[in-house]
Amino acid sequence: MERMIIFCMLFFCSSMALTAAPYKIVKYKQLLKTISRLENTVKDKDVELLHTPENPVDECLFTAVTCFQKGTLKLQPENSQVNSTFIQTVSVLKKFTLSDSGKQCKSSCESYQKKTPKEFLKSYAKLIQKVIRVDSSWVLFNILQTITHIVILYYF
Repeated sequence: MERMIIFCMLFFCSSMALTAAPYKIVKYKQLLKTISRLENTVKDKDVELLHTPENPVDECLFTAVTCFQKGTLKLQPENSQVNSTFIQTVSVLKKFTLSDSGKQCKSSCESYQKKTPKEFLKSYAKLIQKVIRVDSSWVLFNILQTITHIVILYYF
């Protein structure tokens, strides 16, 4: 009977952890699509180059996303025909939030190399893909931690 209760607890905890993850991942994937849409409407010639974070460490993802959000405000539409699409897409990117790790990163936005708007957006997409990987690994870690706690409670 004890084993059955432990199995049920284990199953419940695992399923709860797994249902929390897909929502975030879907949100991040929608963000990737938004960035891709913006690449098609952004002006890339005769514009200001933008500070572009590349390969930030996991603890600095929040800072990097903040830099990208600031840079997004400097983007310009390619022409007046795509202006409304451009404005809607930029507003979606401005609303995106990532929880702050609480650690201070040494690098500021201005310390990153400047790149063209399209390169900037490609780097932004890479960053979101990294956020997806980091979040997925934390979900797996939480599941394994829960399993470990249950096993320890059962045997000790």
